[in-house]
Amino acid sequence: MNGYFMTTERIGFSLWREEDLLKAIELWGNPKVTKFITAKGKITEEEIKQRLKKEIETYENSEIQYWPIYLLETKEFVGCCGLRPYDISSNTLEMGIHLKEKYWGFGLAEEACNEVIKYAFNTIKVRSLFAGHNPNNKASERLLKKLGFKYTHEEFYPPTGLNHPSYLMSKNDFKFI
Repeated sequence: MNGYFMTTERIGFSLWREEDLLKAIELWGNPKVTKFITAKGKITEEEIKQRLKKEIETYENSEIQYWPIYLLETKEFVGCCGLRPYDISSNTLEMGIHLKEKYWGFGLAEEACNEVIKYAFNTIKVRSLFAGHNPNNKASERLLKKLGFKYTHEEFYPPTGLNHPSYLMSKNDFKFI
């Protein structure tokens, strides 16, 4: 953990660094976390290294990433939540979250996503946010609807080989601006 650039009541947002490989493996090396992310259901250590490298490069190029998040009280690594480029021509970014299994069901996903959405609209000034989920991930579907995303279409997601329900949110759709 290298300091927080953004916080909520319980969560601190940091930046991925090359030294964070063990944390990345903790998260993306768990098949329960990755079963909805890839068709294989799990990600190899080499793929995790590439994912971490891509997150770092995305930040270097765009100043966004799926930022690592920590509990403020204990400094425990929880997962990641953030943004990535989606449709630059329309000023739309993609929002996503991946939490370690231990932290499911405590409202941390909603809390982290709400802060990322506020950051996207108020700080970066995006026009809209995109989000999608594996059609078998009902928890993600509930979360996106609860956050205020509106279903728009099905979009093919190559890593799973499936059409994922896809959603958009404009600044007017977000309830916590």
